[in-house]
Amino acid sequence: MDSTHSRRRARRLLLPLTAGVCAIALAGGCSDSNSSGPDATKSGRVQQGSTSKATGDLQAEYQSVIENVLPSVVQIDASDSLGSGIVYDTKGHIVTNAHVVGKEKTFKVSSATGERVLSASLVAAYPEQDLAVIKLDNVPKGLKAAKFGDSDKVAVGQIVLAMGSPLGLSSSVTQGIVSALGRTVSESSAGGGTGATIANMVQTSAAINPGNSGGALVNLNSEVVGIPTLAATDPQLGGSAAPGIGFAIPVSMVKTVADQIIKSGKVTDSGRAALDITGRTVVDNSYKPAGVALVSVSKGGAAEKAGLRAGDIITKIGDTPVTTITSLSEALASDKPGQKVTVTYLRSEAEKTARVTLGEI
Repeated sequence: MDSTHSRRRARRLLLPLTAGVCAIALAGGCSDSNSSGPDATKSGRVQQGSTSKATGDLQAEYQSVIENVLPSVVQIDASDSLGSGIVYDTKGHIVTNAHVVGKEKTFKVSSATGERVLSASLVAAYPEQDLAVIKLDNVPKGLKAAKFGDSDKVAVGQIVLAMGSPLGLSSSVTQGIVSALGRTVSESSAGGGTGATIANMVQTSAAINPGNSGGALVNLNSEVVGIPTLAATDPQLGGSAAPGIGFAIPVSMVKTVADQIIKSGKVTDSGRAALDITGRTVVDNSYKPAGVALVSVSKGGAAEKAGLRAGDIITKIGDTPVTTITSLSEALASDKPGQKVTVTYLRSEAEKTARVTLGEI
């Protein structure tokens, strides 16, 4: 569960001690007046009681969500890897990450309660979006499918819980908030990753650890809003996971891919744009990435129709610079098939542009 995503080290802001004292005093009114009278004491008791009630209500919500959703979260043993999955329907379909299933075709699945281990088989994987569907060979009675939410209703600041089997610890729950939306993230292809570039990811502060992949990111309405997939890494920490920055595939994409796989055994309409080329990263005289050279173009594909040919070097999509294969994928990630984009490229060292109608992955 790797990521090439990185972040700058956050700077810690230290406030003067006097500011901290004033902040504490504000709880009882930051002034020079005497606040030790009966009214102040009564007011303090009311505030404390109100806070306790609010805390109790939130705790009850957490526990309710866990009771509702955790029975639909499973642990997946894929021989050489361990991950999580979500029961998608009562027919035994389970949605998870493609990098969890890897190249395996059969799996051992255990429920949150761990009462029994079930066998499952691969329906199909879609590495381009790091999603896969497996199906239980024998569907047990009382199998509970999760409730899937609406991506349009996910907002920054919403409280979310991440459920899965981090580090093999089944039925684990962490909490955080949705900290950003619309992130485009590229996975590493090393260590079992798919190398996929995924758009519109949900960023969360809920802890995402190895084994959480394929599990559930859930709101307080007990709805799955995403599938935790990877955590950011910090080069300044030697590539270790950056605390509090994880990413989940949005529920809209999860439902789109899962529904197609269950219906057709494969993804028939990816919704992902493509140039229909094979390319490689090239470097400049300083050995820095400088663009994507076209090794080949698909006959009748988007690039060929626009006049691009093998040997051209793409340097920009629209106003977005392109220096590597990954940056090219990221530049196209939020575009749709049929959309027109301006491609800037070099041919025999001369800069040219082409208007390209994008194809589909």
